[in-house]
Amino acid sequence: MERYNQGSQMNTLRFFSSRGLALIGGWSLLGASTGFLQTAEMTSPVRVQLDVDRMVLPAGSRERAVIKIGLDCLKLPRRDRRPPVNLALVIDRSGSMAGEKIAKAREAALEAIRRLAPDDVVALVAYDTRVQTLVPARPVGNGRQLEEAIHALAAGGNTALYGGVMRAAEEVRRFASDRGYVNRVILLSDGLANVGPSSPQDLARLGTQLGGEGISVTTIGLGLGYNEDLMTRLAQRSDGNTYFVEHGADLPRIFAAELGDVLSVVARSVVIEIELPGGVRPVRFVGREGTIRGQRAELTLNQLYAGQEKFALLEVEVPANESGVELEIARAHVRYEDALTQRPASVGAVRSVRFSGSRATVVASADHRVQEDYAANVLAVAKDEAVRLVDANRRDEAAGLLRARSQELRSLADTYGNKAVEQAAAALAPAAAKVERDGLGNAERKAFRAEAAQTINQQSNVYSSGPGSR
Repeated sequence: MERYNQGSQMNTLRFFSSRGLALIGGWSLLGASTGFLQTAEMTSPVRVQLDVDRMVLPAGSRERAVIKIGLDCLKLPRRDRRPPVNLALVIDRSGSMAGEKIAKAREAALEAIRRLAPDDVVALVAYDTRVQTLVPARPVGNGRQLEEAIHALAAGGNTALYGGVMRAAEEVRRFASDRGYVNRVILLSDGLANVGPSSPQDLARLGTQLGGEGISVTTIGLGLGYNEDLMTRLAQRSDGNTYFVEHGADLPRIFAAELGDVLSVVARSVVIEIELPGGVRPVRFVGREGTIRGQRAELTLNQLYAGQEKFALLEVEVPANESGVELEIARAHVRYEDALTQRPASVGAVRSVRFSGSRATVVASADHRVQEDYAANVLAVAKDEAVRLVDANRRDEAAGLLRARSQELRSLADTYGNKAVEQAAAALAPAAAKVERDGLGNAERKAFRAEAAQTINQQSNVYSSGPGSR
């Protein structure tokens, strides 16, 4: 019987950087002319790793495999060396924000400001029927002017959401030409966009535009009255975070979590390229949006955060091979700008798989973590599609979709003994029954949208409340 050896030569993951070659988990000579020994961790703040859902594929048949391109970011070396922040806070002060909501929004904004350094840049924009720049983009300094403007926020009027984001973007652009800054807009709203452009398509286009400029937009939807389609599309298209917060009391924690990301950016303008050998066909990205051209697949991310993993999942079709054959399945090349040095850098990795006629060998080679990530993203996409079907009064189709994905994942879990995938699949069955019977309530719809976006974006430090909390 063939024996799967995880430490075999074919399973070695090679790691490349602009300064040489290293072996993950070992040492290699980097920069041969200098003769210094260094680890991969010393060459770059970003590490890339290629993993496959199974390191050994069944021999004799065409197979689908899932490749995970993981980007692991090292922690910032010192707090005083983080890149400066160029931030615009956009606060909805329409009439529906009166009372606890606006009070907690003020509290959250004040806490955020107090975490920033004097040389960070902040703008404060508020909107109701009209848009007003309360504090134009400028260094925080002692923060007194910002704090006074935040304390003065009061609710009243309609919701010019689109105009508020546009004004915030204008403020961020004033300092965006200095590539040393991390550019971010944080939007808080509890209502529908009813002044100016107001469709999900309008906000999606705006998100795409801002993302292309290196400006990420994080959206915080408060209560049950906001339009989650607008908010999630704006965030996703700009590679920002999204939150659903049912109660205003949670706003300070949400702002703290978001500032944690903003203050820990280590890389930006990230381009991930995956090259596949002849015969290996890219099928689709699971969850994230990317492009596929021939044997190449590519996607972009605005920013990477210290101490966090971001990843993409690429499903591929692998040609039939005989037992014992080893095949290079993919090469990844990641280009980015180091946020600290503002210099371009790149890392890469190569992954191979083996083929076997032994089912036990194939099963033993399964990477349960890749399977779990795949299952989570499949479920996120299914939930997003279920919302669309329910909106179109096709509840039976929505329930059928959720059941089909649940059954597919149950089969995967049973085959490879993956308990986490089994639990994820099991949780979808009652959701399908609920959708078929009752559709989606307002809070449930928001939870579906927010959870799907957070999973796909691998969003960390999520403190949502209500049915969508986790």
